[in-house]
Amino acid sequence: MIINKTEINDNSSVYIIAELSANHEQNFDLAVRTIKAMKDAGADAVKLQTYSPDSLTLDSDKPWFKTREDSLWAGQKMYDLYKKGETPWEWHPKLQKLAHDLEMDFFSSPFDFKGVELLESINVPVYKIASFEITDVPLIKKCAETGKPIIMSTGAATIEDIDLAVRTCLEAGNNQIALLKCTSAYPTPFDQVNLKQIPILQDRYKFIVGLSDHTLGIEIPIASVVMGAKIIEKHFVLSRDGNGLDKDFSLEPQEFKQMVIAVRNVEKALGNGSFELTKKMKTATRFRRSLFVSKDIKKGELLSENNVKSVRPGLGMHPQYYYDILGKKVNRDVEKGEPLSDEMIIS
Repeated sequence: MIINKTEINDNSSVYIIAELSANHEQNFDLAVRTIKAMKDAGADAVKLQTYSPDSLTLDSDKPWFKTREDSLWAGQKMYDLYKKGETPWEWHPKLQKLAHDLEMDFFSSPFDFKGVELLESINVPVYKIASFEITDVPLIKKCAETGKPIIMSTGAATIEDIDLAVRTCLEAGNNQIALLKCTSAYPTPFDQVNLKQIPILQDRYKFIVGLSDHTLGIEIPIASVVMGAKIIEKHFVLSRDGNGLDKDFSLEPQEFKQMVIAVRNVEKALGNGSFELTKKMKTATRFRRSLFVSKDIKKGELLSENNVKSVRPGLGMHPQYYYDILGKKVNRDVEKGEPLSDEMIIS
């Protein structure tokens, strides 16, 4: 998958997305300061959510149009909640310019055709399908038909839902697909994360796989890299003391920066799986064990367990020859501390 000039593959760096979501509190200056902080924290991209309340639900007082009782926003009418959280559409080109000036990628999650049309008008490089929209086949098809890469969160999806979403993209002629393991619980308890899905998704679909994370803290994104995640999406907030709707499962700037540093360190530590010794390890081999004379030996005496030991450093014969040389004679006087060699042994 290629996003702008960044190629994401099995050997590339993890692509790290900072999610602005509704943490701008509908304050443009706060949105600007947040995006600048994202850059300072090491994010590769900033992601918005492009919707109006009408994109997501109906303005109705019926009970099923209220938020889940187990959510942070329990009891609120969904329409009113989305009204509080929407990103003004006129902000999009302004925030995009800011992101580009900061050399960050900028894209969004659309929630209806109008949102896609807006994002196409500013030529975003990729589309993100949110967890609850993974069954919205018309929306996925509309995004896929743009020819742009598609990143989809799997939060509330069954395997059949994921199959359908992937098939929808492929039938639209778009195979630039990434799947983000996600749990649609806000915040997500650790025992519901299920990172073991990441290699399963990789094996089943053969696409880039990553993590959209809503846990508290940074442990899970870091661990996901070990499981094979190549994209990490995490919500970002300047301060959890503010009024951002998603603040309770968002990282503050220093936390996000710590996550980025840890992810980059884990990437280095993963290596390439080769058993070839590095230059530093080749140097270290001289400190491995080898066979040394542990007592003075006179010419013609036998080598034995009493005068030969396997010790550090690695300047003598390999320890694998220990039993082969026992009982053999030396052809000269040998002092304690000399590395044992073929030249001093009578064959």
